[in-house]
Amino acid sequence: MNPPACMPPAYRGRFAPSPTGPLHFGSLIAAVGSYLQARQAQGQWLVRIEDLDPPRTVPGSADLILRTLEAFGFEWDEAVRYQSRQFAIYEQALQTLIDRNLCYPCSCTRSELQILAANAAEHGEELHYPGRCRQGPLRQGPFAWRLRVSSEPICFHDRLQGRQCLNLDASIGDFVIKRRDGWFAYQLAVVVDDADQHISEVVRGADLLLNTPRQIALQRALGLPTPEYVHLPLATDAAGQKLAKSTAATAVEAKFAAQTLWQALSFLRQHPPDELQHASLQTVWNWATEHWQIDALGNLRQSEYSHSGHS
Repeated sequence: MNPPACMPPAYRGRFAPSPTGPLHFGSLIAAVGSYLQARQAQGQWLVRIEDLDPPRTVPGSADLILRTLEAFGFEWDEAVRYQSRQFAIYEQALQTLIDRNLCYPCSCTRSELQILAANAAEHGEELHYPGRCRQGPLRQGPFAWRLRVSSEPICFHDRLQGRQCLNLDASIGDFVIKRRDGWFAYQLAVVVDDADQHISEVVRGADLLLNTPRQIALQRALGLPTPEYVHLPLATDAAGQKLAKSTAATAVEAKFAAQTLWQALSFLRQHPPDELQHASLQTVWNWATEHWQIDALGNLRQSEYSHSGHS
């Protein structure tokens, strides 16, 4: 039986790390924020492993991330989803776009795109794909597939970042949704997974903010719902660099789980009491779930966030 029309949809959130190394403090921030949003809403929280980039995938890191999440007390409500096992639904979505003439095959090579990027950089511009293959690929395959973007701005409201608008046609041009090597691009996969898993709100780092207009464009092209979005401020080191695996961010350690969770809550401006630094992990989680206020992050600039304790 369908729920009454007046009943709001059940809350479903997710955390979707890439298996490119161990869980570090920056990723933990996204995990904590998404988890507490779901738990406070008495909703469900899912974990998805975004393993669609084989050159960057580190063997064993997916299992390591999951074990670390368990050691930190996270509990997910469904089986972990691995994007590398979801090709059938991505292929179906791609075929829908092909049938609607909303995407096209592209024969541009990486070296050709690098030349375009270099030319753009010489003029102080970002790379904008000029639509070279819109009327048909310039040579035989293998092909990438690109979404035809519109000149109409994509606008959305982010709970922390406010109203956001981006003209995809003017800023980046038609973007890749399936790569020449046969792997599906992140943008298509995340849109299909979020819809297939009925995600109602996406809570993630602000480094992914500019991906959101692309994902909304795909949602509209596929006739899929658009979730709510919350982009959390990024944890940075003392030099202002985002904590990331590419910058050798230190992995969080399970033996310091309670203290590190306290640090994450402090970073997220929840003001946990000092005495919680020496409390049990479950006590910290209990306090966090009861006192979580995501809007406490709304009035601070990204430049005010740093976490020099991890590098």
